[in-house]
Amino acid sequence: MDGVYFTGGDVGALRAARTARVLTATPRTMDTLRAAHVELDALVGSGRDEGETYRPGDLDPPPKLRVATLGPDGGVLEPGGPFPAVPLHGPVVDTYGAGDSFAAGLTYALAAGMDARDAAALAARCGAASLTGRGAFAGQLEL
Repeated sequence: MDGVYFTGGDVGALRAARTARVLTATPRTMDTLRAAHVELDALVGSGRDEGETYRPGDLDPPPKLRVATLGPDGGVLEPGGPFPAVPLHGPVVDTYGAGDSFAAGLTYALAAGMDARDAAALAARCGAASLTGRGAFAGQLEL
């Protein structure tokens, strides 16, 4: 596999996922991430959701990249600094699925070989598109 976004499972599943060229994960799986001791290419989550908090030292080894989204304020790459939000192509209809759409876009972009800044830009487009449709799938980014 070129890329896997780990959203849940046990240590065995996470170690199997690590066989992908690119492995990203949500901080919501922190207990499994700690127990598995696998290196993540990116840990991606909301910078405003306490359930997705990450502090340096939480994981050994640490993720290569930490991406914290900040909704309409863009987000932060660590390392790399802030990245901008993307203008919406319509009104906000539903926020459900926007974070997962961002994470999926980031995983895809990193697996396609994009650098972190370009990957975050594509991911932001995916998250923004999701906001303009009802439910998790109606507002998909169309290229």
